[in-house]
Amino acid sequence: MNWLIRNARIVTKNGELETVDVKVEEKKIIEIGSELKGKDHEEFQAEGLVISPGFVDLHVHLREPGGEHKETIETGTKSAAKGGFTTIAAMPNTRPVPDSVENLQSLNQKISDTAGVRVLPYAAITERQIGNKLNDLPSLKENGAFAFTDDGVGVQSADMMYQAMKTAAGINASIVAHCEENTLIYGGAVHDGTFSKEHNLPGIPSICEAVHISRDVLLAEAAGVHYHVCHISTKESVRVVRDAKKAGINVTAEVTPHHLLLSEDDIPGLDPNFKMNPPLRSKEDRQALIEGLLDGTIDFIATDHAPHTEAEKSEGMQLAPFGIVGLETAFPLLYTNFVEKGIFTLKQLIDWMTIKPSSAFNLPFGLLEVGGEADFTLIDLQEQKEIDPAGFVSKGKNTPFKGWECKGWPKATFYQGSLVWNEGGNEQ
Repeated sequence: MNWLIRNARIVTKNGELETVDVKVEEKKIIEIGSELKGKDHEEFQAEGLVISPGFVDLHVHLREPGGEHKETIETGTKSAAKGGFTTIAAMPNTRPVPDSVENLQSLNQKISDTAGVRVLPYAAITERQIGNKLNDLPSLKENGAFAFTDDGVGVQSADMMYQAMKTAAGINASIVAHCEENTLIYGGAVHDGTFSKEHNLPGIPSICEAVHISRDVLLAEAAGVHYHVCHISTKESVRVVRDAKKAGINVTAEVTPHHLLLSEDDIPGLDPNFKMNPPLRSKEDRQALIEGLLDGTIDFIATDHAPHTEAEKSEGMQLAPFGIVGLETAFPLLYTNFVEKGIFTLKQLIDWMTIKPSSAFNLPFGLLEVGGEADFTLIDLQEQKEIDPAGFVSKGKNTPFKGWECKGWPKATFYQGSLVWNEGGNEQ
């Protein structure tokens, strides 16, 4: 279907809002201007709405195959579209793991059959993510692996990580790391800080993350690979990445909305919806993350969308699984709490959710330009409503942000020229 988006407000290069029409034909944006004419184009009235490139989230857990009771590719991508995302990267902690060509091909077929937006599949670095045997990275890349990670567990062997990095460098692929030194986890459920002590819970110290990043940036320098740090959470980690970038090492990093918004001081008692990995850290860590994002040490924002069932999350702070959902609430939470308060600009926030993740991995997405993919979302910056998990289209309702009042809600999302989410219905 060909579309004419009428009277949308686009964020210009200098950060101002300008009213435009956008013409879409054959999955591409063919014209951006004022009072555009179209023949046989379906018109979408976007007056008052901001048009943004479709958001790009390079850290999402879709759970399929093996965890379909938590989420599926279909429900996860619907959740993404509702949140304004048109490109997401699926983490490999599924069952089976995409650690072989056969498993990856099977996953790609499921994506082709049921995904509502673009899904880039990660493949695992090691067999079954156990860390003992390096997978055939070249063959996995040839069969569509976006990048390589054992996300959910840190690669414990320095030699294994170094071999993976050298192999990835040879095929122009990226190594993406969940950074956690297992000998320093100590069975922790939350951050090793005031909350853990008050509630007599084992804590995960900050150094658990930072020592792995320190090791890996030196390995990445030696291997000549692009190395990316998942969900950075501590001030020490930010310092290590900042120093590595100054040294010319090819390292990038992401931060989640929840680590930008919350610290351990915000956890209201033993509520497992505030349990995630990495855990919510100190106020000082949270401030370091904000400063790291603003000064370019941290490259972009990723949700780490991690759905779990209500039964799993009801097992208590010690036993419940780590993780929260984030696709449907990321933009309104960040817009309301940072842009509205003058900490970020609207342009900065959109860039961190679109062009910045794409640039870090040399992806041709996250842009709104003539000739580019017709991937975009239309956002109402004025509508204010409460976050209600009962209304999520994700199977996961596990969020710490229930009841938060937010502005900046995506109202419609277009992926490759098709309307894949519309608040008023009428998805194509």
